[in-house]
Amino acid sequence: MSTPVAFGDPRIPERIWRKLRVSPSGCWEWTGCLSTNGYGKVSHEGRSEYVHRVVREALVGPIPADRQLDHRCRVRHCANPADTEVVTGRVNLRRGESPWQVNRRKTHCAREGHPLDGDNLYVNPRGERECRACRTAANARHDAKRRAR
Repeated sequence: MSTPVAFGDPRIPERIWRKLRVSPSGCWEWTGCLSTNGYGKVSHEGRSEYVHRVVREALVGPIPADRQLDHRCRVRHCANPADTEVVTGRVNLRRGESPWQVNRRKTHCAREGHPLDGDNLYVNPRGERECRACRTAANARHDAKRRAR
């Protein structure tokens, strides 16, 4: 999506524009208050709101109640509507950068490059995906050390 408006558009109050800075990457970085999870917060119409939602709704249009904004730029305090995409919560979660999501997207193990699928995929009791071949080899090494003692 290309930038739908120019930085400084009058549909956004001046007090909000004053706290936005354009970064070299094109992000509109919020320099004001941040939430505990790193998103820009602003008082808008008597309520505390995420600044990226306020800016997008003012410049592009309403965000459906059952949808979220995904920061494609991965900068949580960015308010540039061109850097956000309206998606379902499930899509937003799957695109995330949490360790769980990064692990879920892996297709091969880091140790030996074995494929992480089919009979070679082991999901441990904590829900973590592991390479069965590497796990078996590690268990064999551990057992051999224990027997040697």
